[in-house]
Amino acid sequence: MLITPVRRIVVVGGGTAGWMTAAALSKVLDRQYQVQLVESDEIGIIGVGEATIPNIKNFNQALEIDEDEFLRTTQGTFKLGIEFVDWGGLGDRYIHGFGKIGQELDGVPFHHYWLRMAREGAAKELGAYSINTAAPLHAKFMRTRTDMPGSPLGDIANAFHFDAGLYARYLRGYAERRGVIRHEGKIVQVQQREPDGFITAVVLESGQRIEGDFFVDCSGMRGLLIEQTLKAGYDDWRHWLPCDRAVAVPCASAGPLLPITRATARTAGWQWRIPLQHRIGNGHVYSSRFMDDQSAVDILMSHLDGQPLADPRLIRFVPGRRRKVWDRNVVAIGLSAGFFEPIESTNIHLIQTAISRLVSLFPHAGFDPVDIAEFNNQVTVEYERIRDFIVLHYKATERSDSDFWNHCRTMDVPERLTHKMDLFRSNGRLFREDGELFGELSWLQVMIGQRVRPRGYHPLVDVHSRAVVQEFLGDVETVIGKCVAFMPTHEAFVAQHCAAGAA
Repeated sequence: MLITPVRRIVVVGGGTAGWMTAAALSKVLDRQYQVQLVESDEIGIIGVGEATIPNIKNFNQALEIDEDEFLRTTQGTFKLGIEFVDWGGLGDRYIHGFGKIGQELDGVPFHHYWLRMAREGAAKELGAYSINTAAPLHAKFMRTRTDMPGSPLGDIANAFHFDAGLYARYLRGYAERRGVIRHEGKIVQVQQREPDGFITAVVLESGQRIEGDFFVDCSGMRGLLIEQTLKAGYDDWRHWLPCDRAVAVPCASAGPLLPITRATARTAGWQWRIPLQHRIGNGHVYSSRFMDDQSAVDILMSHLDGQPLADPRLIRFVPGRRRKVWDRNVVAIGLSAGFFEPIESTNIHLIQTAISRLVSLFPHAGFDPVDIAEFNNQVTVEYERIRDFIVLHYKATERSDSDFWNHCRTMDVPERLTHKMDLFRSNGRLFREDGELFGELSWLQVMIGQRVRPRGYHPLVDVHSRAVVQEFLGDVETVIGKCVAFMPTHEAFVAQHCAAGAA
């Protein structure tokens, strides 16, 4: 059977999603296909996705991007995790760090030994046993030492903070050097063929018609192709994720350059703090059901570390996902596919996984429905697993100081999340399911950090005497402390390796 290839690919929309997609396709397809991108300078982008998770390193490495050059160009800094303030209760503070916590002993995860000693009041906070959570407390950072296996210095896992607009610009240059053609202009018409409704072309305000065989919708929340044209449908998750607005503003840099994102809970949502080289990114995510816009702005502006550098910008969103992310000859990537509030920095990651999935299931001109169904099924599983982890942050709280937190604490949650919480509450057991993004250590840190305490622990812990377990924890803590003392400050590391403007 003759298989006709898809030769003309049109990416609709720029920003982070559009240029990540175009850059990746330009690398993978290597000029064997025509890749065009349409964007309008008149249409703004959301641009709050400045914090990432470690998987972004895989994307940059696949594109053979030099990490220091990328960080210099995007005013980037390093990220070891997310610090959560006031989530479980007022005055609480913990870090969800990347990387390992302690080490196994006799095949039993470290946290079970910690649970035994913590219930006796003989253990430090969980974060003392991971280099990724201990280092930020001293504003320390260094890249993992691959020449030191077995040392915590060989276990450092990092992501990045960067200016999303500068990242998109950087990837645009990358893609255009590899043959991607950019068209400037607003799309005023989407043309479809009869009788199946496949998209054949988009028409710009200038009258230019851009034809394609396959279209990637990176048009943001409006979903120009996937929703406005093809009516794919949208699942609204506000009953589990009540925040539906954000106000964002940059401010001048202040204080030590910390290698963490900070998320501080407020009365009807939370505030982010993302330190870049040239400024701090700030935002207040909140529920319009429990707070009006002006109050949200006032809270944000009164909790900045430096002078504001712009007027606050309001962003409206509906947390959820598209029911069909791939429909006919259109696949949605980025905010057009769905949106999670930025609490765990998942939105740029979802762009990355969508691109990877697209490459794995890249179509021929027949657009096999089996391939499309598999793509959509994988997206469903991915989004629902991430959704449950994010819902955990709101459900696992003892706060009762506002209507918002009373709602979150008492709301019904998805059955799978209830099961995970019940399983952990019993004997501290955690299991990763279906290749979900967030593994056992992520769930552990959020649940412990937000006052979900198991009644027991793994019974094999008691094979060892109390003295042996206490010495085991003490050794881990001591080694972590020595490694953190050895590390340079985050600010010094950035200055040495990737300072913006450096040669």
